[in-house]
Amino acid sequence: MLSPIEEIITQLADSSKPLLNSSLADLSNITTEKLNSLKEVWPTIESQRRRQIVSRLVELAEDNFELDFDSIFKNCLSDQDAEVRSKAIEGLWENEEPSLIHTLIAIMEQDNSKLVQAAAATGLGKFTTLAAQKKLRPAYTLKIYRALLAVIDDRNKPAEVRRRALEAIAPLDSPEVEKAIGEAYRSSNRTLRVSAIYAMGRNGNPSWLSIILDEAGSPDTEIRYEVARACGELGEEEAVPCLINLAADPDIEIQLAAIEALGQTGGTEAKNFLEQCLDASNEVVQQAAEQALNELQAEGEDSPPF
Repeated sequence: MLSPIEEIITQLADSSKPLLNSSLADLSNITTEKLNSLKEVWPTIESQRRRQIVSRLVELAEDNFELDFDSIFKNCLSDQDAEVRSKAIEGLWENEEPSLIHTLIAIMEQDNSKLVQAAAATGLGKFTTLAAQKKLRPAYTLKIYRALLAVIDDRNKPAEVRRRALEAIAPLDSPEVEKAIGEAYRSSNRTLRVSAIYAMGRNGNPSWLSIILDEAGSPDTEIRYEVARACGELGEEEAVPCLINLAADPDIEIQLAAIEALGQTGGTEAKNFLEQCLDASNEVVQQAAEQALNELQAEGEDSPPF
C-alpha cells in the first residue's frame, strides 16, 4: 500500500490528474527517502507538467513562508527543461546557504540556456546583498564578485545575462562596479541601460542621483519606472519633486513605484503629497499612499530621539 506522499508522487506523474495545492503543500520538507522516490519518477513526467509543478510550488512557497520545497528545487536544477531549471532557481530565492553560491556560479557560466544563466545571475544577487551587509564571508564575496564581473565583461555573453549580472553585483562597492554601471548606462543596448539605472539604485551611491533624475523625462516607460525605484533606493530628499511628478505618470506602475519611493525617501514634502494621495480617485493609489505613509511612520518610530 502506498503512503500518502507516494500517492501524491504517482498523481504528479499522471498528466490527466489535476494539480491540487493541498497535495503539493504536503511535499514541503520532504524526507530524503521520499525525495528519492520523486527523483525516480520525475524524468518520466512530461516537460509541460514539470513546469506546472515547479511553478505551483514556487507560488505556494511565496504565499506561505512555512512551506519549504528547497530540496525539490535543488533537484530541478539539473532538469532537462530550461524553464524548469530557471523556475527552480527562482524558488530558491530565500535560500541563503553558501553552498548554493558555487552551484549558481557554475550555472551562470555553463548552462546552455541564456534564460537559466540569467536566472542564476539574479539568484546571486541575494548573496551580494548579504555581502554588502557584512553577513557573508569575504572568501564567498570575492568568488561571487569575480564571477559576476567576468560575465559583465564577456561581450560574447547574451545581453540578458550580462544585465542580470550587473544588477546582482551592484550592491558591492568598488571602482570596478561603478565603472561597469557607467559603461552599461552609456551602452547602445537599451536593456543594459535600463539595468544600469536599476543598478545605480542598488549601488546606493548618491553620486548617481543626477544621472537618475536626468532620465525621469525619458520616453521609455521602463526607464522611468526604474528611475522611481532607484530614487527610493537612494532615499535622497532632493529626488522628491521628481518623484511627485512621476506619481502623476500616465503609467500606473510608475505611479505606484514613485509613491513607494516617496515612502522610502521621507521628508515633509513627501509626507504632505502622500497625504493628498489618500483622496485620489484611484483606490489602488490610495492604498499605495497609505502603505507609504505607514512606512514613513515606522521609520520615524525607529529613529533615535536625538
